[in-house]
Amino acid sequence: METPTDKKPSPLKEITQPFVDLVHAPRALWGVNLPYFLEGMVYFGILGYLAIYFSDFVFAGVAHADVWSHRMVMVQTAGITIAMFFLGFVPDKFGVRRALLLAFAVMLAGRLVIAAGPALGFAPGLWGSLHLATLAGILLVVVGYGMYQPAAYAAVRQFTNEKTAAMGYAMLYALMNLGGYLPTFAFLIRDEKYLGWGIPGAFWVYAAFTLVSLLATFLILSPRTVQEAVEKARRERGEAPEGPKARPPFSLGNWLRTHPLTDLKFTFFIFALIPVQTLFTYNWLILPQYVSRCYTGWIGEKFEIASNFNPLLVFIAVPVITALTYRRKVYTMMIAGTFVMAVPAFFLALGTNFWTLFAYLVVMTIGEAMWQPRFLQYAAEIAPEGRTGEYMGVAQLPWFLTKVLVPALYSGWMLERYCPHGFDPSQGTAEPQTMWFIFGCIAICSSLLLLLARGWVGKDFKTRAS
Repeated sequence: METPTDKKPSPLKEITQPFVDLVHAPRALWGVNLPYFLEGMVYFGILGYLAIYFSDFVFAGVAHADVWSHRMVMVQTAGITIAMFFLGFVPDKFGVRRALLLAFAVMLAGRLVIAAGPALGFAPGLWGSLHLATLAGILLVVVGYGMYQPAAYAAVRQFTNEKTAAMGYAMLYALMNLGGYLPTFAFLIRDEKYLGWGIPGAFWVYAAFTLVSLLATFLILSPRTVQEAVEKARRERGEAPEGPKARPPFSLGNWLRTHPLTDLKFTFFIFALIPVQTLFTYNWLILPQYVSRCYTGWIGEKFEIASNFNPLLVFIAVPVITALTYRRKVYTMMIAGTFVMAVPAFFLALGTNFWTLFAYLVVMTIGEAMWQPRFLQYAAEIAPEGRTGEYMGVAQLPWFLTKVLVPALYSGWMLERYCPHGFDPSQGTAEPQTMWFIFGCIAICSSLLLLLARGWVGKDFKTRAS
């Protein structure tokens, strides 16, 4: 017999509830969520174009342009992770409103520098003026984003109580994915059949939306709104006006003894996920260039539809699959989910056509929805009281390594070897199927590692802190 707490959640309610909550959200949360939605669109929109922009504009005529372009994308994706590690203190020290405004201002400056490079006539080429200007813009974005995401999550934490926190984070997740889907329609800006502004023109549009986010944060998230929201949440949590108590003094010896990586099972578990996480990096490193180069007709011309399809699918699939599988054991779901996510890479190894591409996107997302939320749940629940952030940070370490290793070691070389610039799909002069077969072999190693270690890691597998 089911108890009220064991009642199976409704998939439809899980999808719609974030938007119901959004309508009734207080002003302070609107000041976080609306810019977060716009930033999801801007960040993923620029990221999807960045490798193509470097290859076709910045490094035009440069030997191994794809290799260099992927390494420049790595500067942004990996740099943001490093920046969040060093700049996560900013909202705690200066307040979430100031941190958000500063973050948007710095990101706006960076995106304006990136967009202005071609208009100012900067020379292309490796370490040319266009390369250096674009790199400077990326570094500004890295610094801004390093403050932005910690500030956004800190704001939700400060503006909510125990009953509304889950709603607040769910809204952030839903809006980020929905915003990440909107760049699907960026071909209307880029394509000559429509506005014809090209990729540099799209960069200007995304910079303008960053300005909108900055103004929305300034106008909606006023100092009075922040103060009232924080005080209200503290009263609801039963906290004193001055906030949480101070932590005990830091001890290096105690930190080393209790560090999450001292748990060998936990360490093996998170690092075994690196192979399957390489598929995430292909969404912005490989997929836009692969689709634009290897597919004829509307698929190749409007490659944004395929390369930005994943966020919409994630938005739909995660709550549905979570509702259907919430009773399953975490370790079992990790093995099954990583396997389902890895297998679709072999679909693209069968051929370059609409159906293999569609099947890859759909099935890969189903696999992602099976294991990714459970992994984050595991990392949060296994953490002792007061150390959730530490465990969540360590759990992201393999993801950071993936964002470094894939572009640094092989993604550009693979694209250049099996799907080069100027590749004519009708001639069959390259072998993109081989590239995806190799990618599939890499990704499926996660499932094999977890399966082989089931007797060790899976035995007495903790899902909550003792």
